[in-house]
Amino acid sequence: MLDNRSLLVIAVFDNSDNYSNDDPSRQEILNNVTDSTIYELPLNERIRTLLRLEFLFQQARYSMRGYSVWDSRATISHILDILSIMSRIDLRMELIKELERLASALLAISASPGVDPTILEDTLKQIEKYLNTLRSKKSNAQDKLTHNELLKLIRQRDTIPGGTCDFDLPIYHFWLKQPAEHRIEILESWLMQLDYYRLSINLILSLLRESSIQSPATAKQGFFQQSLDTSIPFQLIRVLVPADVDYYAEISGGKHRFSVRFMTPVNNERPVPCTKDIDFQLSCCAL
Repeated sequence: MLDNRSLLVIAVFDNSDNYSNDDPSRQEILNNVTDSTIYELPLNERIRTLLRLEFLFQQARYSMRGYSVWDSRATISHILDILSIMSRIDLRMELIKELERLASALLAISASPGVDPTILEDTLKQIEKYLNTLRSKKSNAQDKLTHNELLKLIRQRDTIPGGTCDFDLPIYHFWLKQPAEHRIEILESWLMQLDYYRLSINLILSLLRESSIQSPATAKQGFFQQSLDTSIPFQLIRVLVPADVDYYAEISGGKHRFSVRFMTPVNNERPVPCTKDIDFQLSCCAL
């Protein structure tokens, strides 16, 4: 839960608007700075969806900058995956609800000792900015892309293995033969139509990740389990381990409890559970 100590963590949060197209993701920055690997488990469907969209936006923005036709193909594939998720939920309303909930949570601690009023005010202004943008949209941003004829044709063939081959979609083959600068310009314009979604998702997940301070924990014989206070709206579990270890973390659980099992990969075989005690850093994030 966000407390007086946790709000200090928000001081390191940089507004997503300040990131250029060439900037790495915040997750990549954190991994590089700490030389660690972070494993996450979302505890509800909304956060699970936002994490998947964050992942797809990161991939799309990375491959979009490439000059090869394979980069352009990859970017379109990621855009179609994003649209597929958006077709199953009302993302605009989901983001509005979550941002409103975050604003209420932050306002509730505004008078608490140790809260930096400047940081809090800046964060609330950022939330309000994205809320105003989302509320001002009369229709969902993905509607234009959903009805884009080229994307519709690609989507119809994309579920077939090899279905977007040159002879299957000559119009796609033609489009991919356009100059790289032209393709990148088009791809960027498509992603920009979804950018206020991406920025809202980045803000929500950044605040959530920074709502909890890491604490040391030990997995006895490679296994750790902890119960959760159901009166606190925990949304995300994070496990941090050094990047150079020979094991990884499998996190499972729900709103009542979660467990962490450390596993060691074996060449082309089933991973085996670790049997030694393993120290790691744990964050149980709630806002």
